[in-house]
Amino acid sequence: MIPIRDTTPSRNVPVVNHALIAINVVVFMVEMMQGRTLDRFIFTYGLVPARYTVEGLAGHFSFAQQIFAWISFMFLHGGFLHLLGNMWSLHIFGDNVEDRLGPLRYLVFYLLCGITSGISHLILNAASTAPTIGASGAIAGVMGAYFLLHPTSRILTLIPILFIPWFVEIPAFFFLGFWFLMQFFSATASGGTAGGIAWWAHIGGFVFGMFFLKLFVLLPGSGATARMRRMTAKKHSHRLQVVHPDGGREADIHATIAISPYEALVGARKMVSVPFGLQQRLFRVTVPPGIPANQTLRLRGQGRVRPDGNRGDLLLRVVIR
Repeated sequence: MIPIRDTTPSRNVPVVNHALIAINVVVFMVEMMQGRTLDRFIFTYGLVPARYTVEGLAGHFSFAQQIFAWISFMFLHGGFLHLLGNMWSLHIFGDNVEDRLGPLRYLVFYLLCGITSGISHLILNAASTAPTIGASGAIAGVMGAYFLLHPTSRILTLIPILFIPWFVEIPAFFFLGFWFLMQFFSATASGGTAGGIAWWAHIGGFVFGMFFLKLFVLLPGSGATARMRRMTAKKHSHRLQVVHPDGGREADIHATIAISPYEALVGARKMVSVPFGLQQRLFRVTVPPGIPANQTLRLRGQGRVRPDGNRGDLLLRVVIR
């Protein structure tokens, strides 16, 4: 299963979330430039529990290095796929959490989740000399916050069946709850670090993410947050949309797509996924500029098959929100 996106749109461009993704990519490029000194680089800037618990080992590092490692470890990654998986998860879940907290509180929230995930790992692996790196713990905190904020949202998930893309919407509480249980079972079965994965850091990040969300929503927003919300208001809705046809049996299929006020003014192009039994069909839909609310777009010959062998039409009602 490959998560594509969630179905809860954010109202603002997630500037901090985008910046975090960019920083992770840049730091990964710096990693790749280290060559033969990569192991030393990771040991210096990764989180190594033994550096804080084994007598004499801390003396090989400056005080600044010991402190900075609690931040730097969450921006390092063990390979391209490690980076890609983390950044894609951050892209899917981070925008909605930033939308709720605002950019400044979200940045502090993200860093605290990363730090506390590292503390969880250190407590349970105090003597480990293996560096812990990656944004997984911080992103787990974001996922924990999303779990509380949008439990009824759905995660659009790609399930490739042979060469046929099948898109399904999985409830967020099930998707994230299953993910958390898998982390817990993996941690208990492996002792916490099977295959170099810090499972307890993921678990700690998720739990602390829920705690910090409850704490941060009690803090008042600043004037700077209000100004940034106005500046970062989104103009576009999701390009890929899964529509839910009505329950009728006639050949014509009726469904709804959503666009933003800006897209209603200038037009838009969407990818629309329509379930046909166990199959999923993708359509390219062009929304003309100046379209009014509740206008219907007709895709001829894209509906169900009639008794005479001809197909009905796909009728998409346009909602502006």
